[in-house]
Amino acid sequence: MEEKETTLPENEEMNINADADIPGNSHLSNPVGEEIIQKLQAEVEEQKDKYLRLFAEFDNFKRRNAKERLELIQTAGKDVIISLLEVMDDCDRAEKQLAESDNIDVQKEGVQLVFNKLRSTLQARGLKAMESVNTEFDVEKHEAITEIEAGNKLKGKVVDEIEKGYYLNDKIIRFAKVVVGK
Repeated sequence: MEEKETTLPENEEMNINADADIPGNSHLSNPVGEEIIQKLQAEVEEQKDKYLRLFAEFDNFKRRNAKERLELIQTAGKDVIISLLEVMDDCDRAEKQLAESDNIDVQKEGVQLVFNKLRSTLQARGLKAMESVNTEFDVEKHEAITEIEAGNKLKGKVVDEIEKGYYLNDKIIRFAKVVVGK
């Protein structure tokens, strides 16, 4: 067996990376792909960091919101109670006068003043009494306790009011307990 020796012409150089310029093989001699991967990994890490920070911020927001809501619930009636303290002071003064005085007319007048102040204070806060007597029975506003014979004129109407109903800022907070005619 004889070996055949292949020789290149004298002016041609041997190119080891001859296939480097063939399309699809540029990765063999081009380290840019590694740079792209590193850049994408850095972007992923940056997005993860942003996500974790946003999640932590949202979690803090939820906790802060729950705490504020709890404080609001605990102090919701504070304004009403503060306005009722004046009425309480009047009640204390009236109680003291009841113990010291035997004049019934003065006592009645003092108690009536306290009641009127209580009503006006609550009305200033948006409380309004519901008018029910001699109106049509309405299941949206009234709670029927009983029915009584009342004749044709009062049939289906509220004859008596056991407990008043109330609105707070035009929203029903207590239904009126009524007696209905049949």
